[in-house]
Amino acid sequence: MNRVSSRLRALAALPFDLALATHLVLFALWYDRLPDPLATHFGGGGGADGFTGRVTYGIVSTALLLGIREGWWRLVRRPALWGAWATAGFTGALLVLLVRDNLDAVDAARVNSPLANLTVAAGVAGVFALAGWALTRLVPKEDAVPAVPSGPRLPLGESEVAGWTRATGSWPLAGLAVLALAAIPVILVLVPLPWGLLAFLNVAVFVPGLALARIRVSVDRRGLTVRPALVSWPRLRIPLDEVADADVRDVDAVADFDGWGYRVHGHRTAVVLRSGEALVVRRTGGREFAVTVPDARTAAALLNTLAERHGKV
Repeated sequence: MNRVSSRLRALAALPFDLALATHLVLFALWYDRLPDPLATHFGGGGGADGFTGRVTYGIVSTALLLGIREGWWRLVRRPALWGAWATAGFTGALLVLLVRDNLDAVDAARVNSPLANLTVAAGVAGVFALAGWALTRLVPKEDAVPAVPSGPRLPLGESEVAGWTRATGSWPLAGLAVLALAAIPVILVLVPLPWGLLAFLNVAVFVPGLALARIRVSVDRRGLTVRPALVSWPRLRIPLDEVADADVRDVDAVADFDGWGYRVHGHRTAVVLRSGEALVVRRTGGREFAVTVPDARTAAALLNTLAERHGKV
């Protein structure tokens, strides 16, 4: 992990650490003054209609903040740092206000959460967003990677037309998607409402997992296209006029990109289904894109040839 990426990720995680620390300290200080169970879900009029035990609430609220923190820590980009801070401020404020509303309640069923809580949380989110925006200046802009044409070439005649396509998949990602979907009804049965509804967060694992379980990579006159094998959307396309150079590289999914799936790592993005051979494209703006696919050398050679031909038109 480079210096810029390390600093950016630390700043993205910081607001969640602050929110979690504040929430846990107040929860511990007020623990004996809270009903058991707590009122944790409220109807349209602000009246309590869902309840969770104190210990369970502490575990679930902590897991919620840590889960969101992990997502921002892995995917944050410099221009979106303010979003991480806004998310932490809004979520942390809502959790603190929920605990405050339960304070000294004799009967949790009588706890009321005013709609104004959302306004307060939005205000906290705004303050946090400004702080995140101000801290962005502490993160240097990513250095462009110079594109030095060095990749293979595929000889084509002036009038020859060629295309290349290959489908590849990942059984682990497919299995993860299936497990995420299967876990939804199990969690709904085992975990009391409203926290059981968090099971539907598994959709955020199932959908991209299914989309990336099997992909199709194509090189033709439109450039490089990566999309799910079964449907045409969503797709990622790099047009020929944005290709500076393409080459082949062996990548390690964990060491190079911190895991599998769609990855963002500094100035590089990637679709990583496994470790091994990958097509790596250096773009004209200095960024890199990689996709793990068999026969990547043929794809790189054709992409370089088509990009050069396009540049001469």
